[in-house]
Amino acid sequence: MDFTIFWDSVSEKLFDLSWKDFFLIMLTSVGIYMAVIFYTRIFGKRSFSKMSSFDFAMTIAVGSIMATTVLSETVSLLEGAAGLLFIYALQLFAAYFRRYKWFRKLIDNTPTLVMDGPVMLRENMKAVRITEGDVRAKLREANVIKLSEVKAVIFETTGTLVVIHKDNDEAIEDWILKDVRR
Repeated sequence: MDFTIFWDSVSEKLFDLSWKDFFLIMLTSVGIYMAVIFYTRIFGKRSFSKMSSFDFAMTIAVGSIMATTVLSETVSLLEGAAGLLFIYALQLFAAYFRRYKWFRKLIDNTPTLVMDGPVMLRENMKAVRITEGDVRAKLREANVIKLSEVKAVIFETTGTLVVIHKDNDEAIEDWILKDVRR
């Protein structure tokens, strides 16, 4: 295949934008953006929280629906808005049912202790698929300069690492670590 012929056909499509397409993209962008604002006002700020993997999936789904609605000729603005409505409703449904332990266990990850004081819990790290390098990076980010400063490091349900500093010899209250796998 001749590369010049290939490039000419590809570059023609890369830079092809009619005024009609431009205005359709502009109108659907404004419309779907307004739908997201409207739904977020109705369903609440939780819609974009990062409290669980379900919340993360919600954020990805909203972005995907927005992009598809704006850039696809096969998805209308109303179809995109309807899709968003169902995603928001699912998120509201999940937020409500997360009150029940059986549902939380079904959709949420369990926070996991990966460092107990200065000791790395390698089996727990392996279970949540993080490395020593991941933990070291988080310790540096948390301004830890000695391992003796660490009371605990927890891998949260959102995939973030939280460092609890050892300011004194006080134990961490049980309530703080209630749902953490040890």
